[in-house]
Amino acid sequence: MLLSAYKSDELMLFFVPPHWPKPSYDFEKNPLSYEKVQLGRALFYDPILSKDNSISCASCHSQYTAFTHVEHALSHGISNKIGTRNAPALMNLAWSPIFMWDGAVNHLDVQALAPITHPSEMGEDFGNVLTKLQASNIYPKLFYKAFGDSVVTGEQTLKSISQFMLTLISANSKYDSVMRHQSTFTKQEFDGYKLFKKNCASCHTEPLFTNDAFENNGLAMDSTLKDIGRMKITKNPSDSLKFKVPTLRNLEFSSPYMHDGRFKRLTDVFKHYTEEIEHSPTLSKPLNQNIVLTANERVDLMAFLLTLTDKSFLFNPAFSYPKNILLP
Repeated sequence: MLLSAYKSDELMLFFVPPHWPKPSYDFEKNPLSYEKVQLGRALFYDPILSKDNSISCASCHSQYTAFTHVEHALSHGISNKIGTRNAPALMNLAWSPIFMWDGAVNHLDVQALAPITHPSEMGEDFGNVLTKLQASNIYPKLFYKAFGDSVVTGEQTLKSISQFMLTLISANSKYDSVMRHQSTFTKQEFDGYKLFKKNCASCHTEPLFTNDAFENNGLAMDSTLKDIGRMKITKNPSDSLKFKVPTLRNLEFSSPYMHDGRFKRLTDVFKHYTEEIEHSPTLSKPLNQNIVLTANERVDLMAFLLTLTDKSFLFNPAFSYPKNILLP
């Protein structure tokens, strides 16, 4: 099923993998084009979006680590400021109806505003961003190519960034190959897959490996951040300590884990779910049942989770720094 595509040197901008659900994103309101995607790609990698021209979107969302901030528990911003949450991995965003750990943003076309204007991230006034883009030697030309007008506007800037992010599709892992009947799991991977479906799949739903819901996964509240999660947005006590369920795709490369990056290793995550669940009124219902895994079962589950690594996504040159645009 092809919703919107543009081929240039055999590059297809967007596709729906076989047996995947229909995307949530409305492409009719922002039709993809090669020129707009390339404009968004340049903006994604350009620190011009930040107050002191030091931080780009890619600073916290590196391609080689599944578009997240590896080895940093919390996002890092201008002037060495530290954010309040772990930078989420970016992939398959066309299928997500809501964004941020607490669901504060309900549309991809405005998502970039949050980090651009956050004082501990890019810390910039959006109007000033547009002024800088208009005064640059690069962007009026790119806007003309994309929109037929060299005038930089806020709507076109944000929609271009979202166009690039829409192309970040990860659907070519070993797991995907097995689902396409092009390869098979090893016995260990298959045993891990069975364990995954029994213990994890209710929230990390195939094929996206997230249900895009908000769940309390039994983490103790951090004593410093005191992050109440979704409740911060809804003000509803029933949303206390609930955070958006992240995708598990490419999790081999997206450490650290959880909304506050408290776990550096997957073994730490396993220990949490089997030994450290904090029970509370808002705890996700599946977690009221204890998860029991032997040492061998943990190895099997790990083997399956590693089949979700998609190296063609992590090293796709179409997603990398646009040297041909940003370098003089």
